[in-house]
Amino acid sequence: MADEPPHHKARNETPLERADRNFSELLQELRVTQTGVQILFAFLLTLAFTPRFPSLDTVQRATYVTTLLLGVVAAVLFTAPAALHRRLFQQGAKPQVVEVSSRLAQAGMAVLALALTGSVLLVVDVAVGRVGGVAAGTGTLVVCVGLWGLVPLLVRRAIDKKPDEELPRAELPED
Repeated sequence: MADEPPHHKARNETPLERADRNFSELLQELRVTQTGVQILFAFLLTLAFTPRFPSLDTVQRATYVTTLLLGVVAAVLFTAPAALHRRLFQQGAKPQVVEVSSRLAQAGMAVLALALTGSVLLVVDVAVGRVGGVAAGTGTLVVCVGLWGLVPLLVRRAIDKKPDEELPRAELPED
């Protein structure tokens, strides 16, 4: 385990115990995001059945369909780890399941950022106009990229810059 970061040595666990813990933590994260995706998807599904939907212009309809499909892809990406685990259950593949599931969740977050952006773009476009919709959609994307991408990167860089002995073991993040 010489290639593992120093903070992994703080826990006295085997690689399989670590994989079990990491998968459990990932499932907790997915429960949070999955609920949001389900609510967003339900909202999008109902839009097509509203009285105002037929009056949407071509750009708004394209935004709607694209966003709906992005919502489907996000939902599939966030549920894929459960399906992967179920298909490989008790086959000694837990570390691989954790690795692939983590990548699926990361892809899900990227697609969710686009689905949220499209949703905000569509709603604000209909409510106040195209310029406002584009501005609100862009703002949504910037916030998602900032909080979900840039902030973790900056935190990781700050941790990597500090010598290991300066970081109390109990405060080190776990993967």
